[in-house]
Amino acid sequence: MAAKKSDDALLQEAERLRREIDEHNHAYYVLDDPTIPDSEYDRLLSRLKAIETEHPELITPDSPTQRVGATPVGEFREVRHGRPMPSVDAAFADEEVGAFHRRVVDRLSG
Repeated sequence: MAAKKSDDALLQEAERLRREIDEHNHAYYVLDDPTIPDSEYDRLLSRLKAIETEHPELITPDSPTQRVGATPVGEFREVRHGRPMPSVDAAFADEEVGAFHRRVVDRLSG
């Protein structure tokens, strides 16, 4: 039965993380009033991604890992870029930033 309790604990943690991330997304994208630093948001999202990667059965269609942000405030206008705009995503280590840099340089040279 110990494994079941662990599964329940992971499910509860994933649900809590989804709610918390959704609240932060709303504050950031809709209210234009972030409530936590980007690094803390990235930590929460990384933990949720880790849980869902190890336990894909816990992924829900409305999970923040399955969509991008939230609907932005009306003052933001849509901008179309002539070239793709790569993202550094959530790089936490020098190697990840270096890999992003190489991808950008490779795309620009092509």
